[in-house]
Amino acid sequence: MGTRRKSRELAMQMLFQGDLGKQKPEEVEELFWESREDVDDETRGFATDIHRLATTREDEVDKLIEKHAQNWRLERMATVDRNLLRAATAEMLGFPKTPAAVVINETLEIARRYAAPESMNFLNGVLDAIGHDLLQQRLEKTGNRE
Repeated sequence: MGTRRKSRELAMQMLFQGDLGKQKPEEVEELFWESREDVDDETRGFATDIHRLATTREDEVDKLIEKHAQNWRLERMATVDRNLLRAATAEMLGFPKTPAAVVINETLEIARRYAAPESMNFLNGVLDAIGHDLLQQRLEKTGNRE
């Protein structure tokens, strides 16, 4: 597994842990990394960046997800699905130079390990809509894709 994919997976795990435990993001990070001393700095850094983006921009991330997850409220989604969506949406917001298609593909690969098979189309559809929405917002704001 590549460094970036591993980072994305770890970020989702931190979000999942925080979601279930209702802990502060800093506490989640501290406890999470205590048991993963073998993770290299690059992988840890990118995972932490995604986790922090998702938690500091939680309202924006969650609104985007709810906007595009038609007829689904966040609290009704499977916890794994919700946190895969949060991690991917945060990455698309915070790292606009990474193509949305890459973020979506990586998220779906991670989802194959954690999510129910019937979640794949749902995750793909929501993330694709979010990616298009963010691209449109960037084009309107700057006239360029980045």
